Amino acid sequence: MKRVLVALLAISMAAGVLTGCGSKGSDKTFTVGFDAEFPPYGYLDENGEYVGFDLDLAETACVSCGQCITACPTGALSEKDDTDKVWDALADPEKVVVVQTAPAVRASLGEAFGYPMGTPVEGKMVAALRRLGFNAVFDTNFGADLTIMEESHEFLDRVTNGGVLPMITSCSPGWIRFCEAYFPEFIPNLSTCKSPQQMNGAITKTYWAKKMGIDPKNIVSVSVMPCTAKKFEIGREDQSAAGVPDVDISITTRELVKMINRAGLRFRDLPDEVADSPLGNGTGAAVIFGATGGVMEAALRTAVWKLTGEAADSPVEFKDVRGVEGIKTAEYKVGDLTVKVAVVSGLANAKKFLTKVKNGEVECHFIEIMACPGGCVNGGGQVIQPADVRNFTDIRAERAKALYSLDDANKLRKSHESPDVKEVYENFLGEPGSHIAHEILHTSYKASHLSK
Repeated sequence: MKRVLVALLAISMAAGVLTGCGSKGSDKTFTVGFDAEFPPYGYLDENGEYVGFDLDLAETACVSCGQCITACPTGALSEKDDTDKVWDALADPEKVVVVQTAPAVRASLGEAFGYPMGTPVEGKMVAALRRLGFNAVFDTNFGADLTIMEESHEFLDRVTNGGVLPMITSCSPGWIRFCEAYFPEFIPNLSTCKSPQQMNGAITKTYWAKKMGIDPKNIVSVSVMPCTAKKFEIGREDQSAAGVPDVDISITTRELVKMINRAGLRFRDLPDEVADSPLGNGTGAAVIFGATGGVMEAALRTAVWKLTGEAADSPVEFKDVRGVEGIKTAEYKVGDLTVKVAVVSGLANAKKFLTKVKNGEVECHFIEIMACPGGCVNGGGQVIQPADVRNFTDIRAERAKALYSLDDANKLRKSHESPDVKEVYENFLGEPGSHIAHEILHTSYKASHLSK
């Protein structure tokens, strides 16, 4: 009975965060017990230490990544359904409801409507969102391009001015929560850049709101994400550039499927449409954010351009950081500088790699870490494929192909080439790393109460 009780308590802690209980004001202490004479769930090992599955589970800090949902063999776990909040906002005539979609969503959404895996459905996704009633349809790709502008500037500033290295990316909220809980000593290494979701939300309620003459308080910002941790991220501190939350509601790819079906839309029959300018436009560099290595490659495209004197023919593709391997390393000679980079996906790999960095076994300048194995294409909020598909198909690779195909087809493949991004900096932000850019597009971190 004790064993069952502790398992239920541990599961409830994890599920509570996934369902939104990890927001502000949710700090709680759980005291649990376990049966110490029930191996492998609980027992005393040869060293006199209590070990076992129940103890490990009870001591695990949920980072809201949602991988438990995709791995659950019985389908007993799910994210908190926030679609009613979206429907209520859409029905409110006093609110301007805008939506943004993450790069990885377009690589998975079609699977729910009978498209082959790896089919990008960007155009029909935009059309569906318009017919659901959103006042404006934006693309998180725009926020990703802003992220690269700020992140590449931050990286080069750290390299040239003796800042904390290695710099570690901050796009994955599951990874950020993991770092704050288990590796708080690496908090100074985290890029201060907000994630693309939060940047897009912040620029919507500042730049776009001012441009359109709309009070930010009257804007409801919705995001469609491949990630359940995004539900946690919108409630983090220091994510309110306009004095109100950058993003108000975050739903998963699966929740968007529910909304499309509830509205009775025939997804496959919809026309292909484009998102609204300027916050709906993004480069090829932005769309590959959804695959592991994509953030690193996008950052390198702009960082190398800056390091080589802003040469027009600076490299576009950095294929060494592509692929679904959990840990990838590479070196690039740029002028007089040798840049050592690493790409890590999956928190088990993150723990392994950071331990090596901590022990001085690995030297890096720049590290990309994603909580989910394979990156956002395999996020905890994506369309779930049955076991007979997952066992024989590398879902991560197939969905990543969709993103790289979109990158390949885009005339603009470097974030700094985006005319819309240039316009935002010229008319509002000034330049990457400026005071106003820091106020709107950057954030802070702190050691979690979950850390020991």
